[in-house]
Amino acid sequence: MIRKAVIPAAGFGTRFLPASKSQPKEMLPIVDTPVIQYVVEEAVASGITDVLMVIGKGKRAIEEHFDRNFELEAELEAKSKQEELRALRRISEMADVHFVWQKELRGLGDAIDCARHHVGDEPFAVLLGDTLVESPEPVTRQLIRAFDRYQESVVALEAVDPSKVSRYGVIDGHEITDGIFLVKDFVEKPSVEEAPSNLAIAGRYVLTPDIFDCIHRTGQGKNNEIQLTDAMRLLVSNRAMYGLRFEGRRHDIGNKLDFIKTNLWYALKRDDMRQEIQTYLKELVDGFEAHAS
Repeated sequence: MIRKAVIPAAGFGTRFLPASKSQPKEMLPIVDTPVIQYVVEEAVASGITDVLMVIGKGKRAIEEHFDRNFELEAELEAKSKQEELRALRRISEMADVHFVWQKELRGLGDAIDCARHHVGDEPFAVLLGDTLVESPEPVTRQLIRAFDRYQESVVALEAVDPSKVSRYGVIDGHEITDGIFLVKDFVEKPSVEEAPSNLAIAGRYVLTPDIFDCIHRTGQGKNNEIQLTDAMRLLVSNRAMYGLRFEGRRHDIGNKLDFIKTNLWYALKRDDMRQEIQTYLKELVDGFEAHAS
């Protein structure tokens, strides 16, 4: 049974400067909700209520977001804004959220290692704090179900355009049943020619606690950081690992263009915004085309 989730959220978010100078990129809103709240909601929807966030310097806003704000609650209560009050209280009540500091930014593998004492000897989920995944069934729940079946680590996989594999970690493996792959190896950001597949790791994992020993045995990799992919390569050399190709839509919030696209996508999904956004976008495109001509 998977009871705990780890959400790494310690990076500087330099691609969002100057916005991320004093505000964590994970707190940037998708319409009206911070990115990291969506991630926690996915964990909770997957049956997890114990969440550890790995944070770093300048991330206090994340802690405050998941804590109670009694003054604001009293203000909403006084103004009879019950819907807003319920939404606010839900944030602090939906999970037991804990925090640990990554004292030095040494890569994703090192961030996961910061969770060692909280996780103990249990398998656990990892959800990257700058990645949203939409699917009919939460991807983390799908991973948990696959783990329950195989009792081995499972990573979420997304089929990407073969020309873009150099942006991702990809797997070398073969499909053993519909959507489930037995992993032979992982390759971090391979060239198009070197890529063994176009199945990219999609920011969601269920890992056995053996990963911590593998992280400790892993040296610095690309960008002089301790890469989680390198640690998983050690793990898969000693025991089976699986990949789950999910059906759904992944939103990478780690860059400005995809952040804007994700905001538009989520706005278009909302009944209270869809029509106005569609009208505005059409007017915007028509206006640019008229200006260009």
